[in-house]
Amino acid sequence: MKMRRGGRTDSRMERKTVEKYRRMHMKSLCLQLSSIIPKEHMTTSKNGLTQNDSLDQATSYIKKLEERIENLKQRRLTWAMTETNGVTVGFQLPILEVRHRDMDLEILLISRVSKRFMFHEVINVLEEEGADVVNASFSTVGDKIFHTIHSKAFSSRIGLEASRVSERLKDLVQ
Repeated sequence: MKMRRGGRTDSRMERKTVEKYRRMHMKSLCLQLSSIIPKEHMTTSKNGLTQNDSLDQATSYIKKLEERIENLKQRRLTWAMTETNGVTVGFQLPILEVRHRDMDLEILLISRVSKRFMFHEVINVLEEEGADVVNASFSTVGDKIFHTIHSKAFSSRIGLEASRVSERLKDLVQ
């Protein structure tokens, strides 16, 4: 009987040891997960984060990433070319996208090679609206020209009116 009880004790100790290592491993994995979440997304309390808090924040961050991926997929679908019954259906060109952040303005313009517009006119619109062109580039892919223009407001006091720039550029490229 003693042997049996000793066998049970050994088995119980082994389970405790296995459970201890499992918890240590889970803690290590949670720390690794927390370390790859950007600091600006993590909120900490004065007592620090519990493992559950850390997992909740990681889950929230991953969900935001999934939403962002879905939005990017939707945008890509609107730009994608599809073929139906041998007829290629594409997006309507020209495409104009104006992104505004703080004092910066980024303009993405896609047009056909056959329908050129005057690039200097786009630059003139930006300058008239109070922007300096910092960088401008283009590339040609097939029958499309992709233009990217980065600009910055002349004055932080005056700023840039992105909607006005966008409307003027739409009138220009249409």
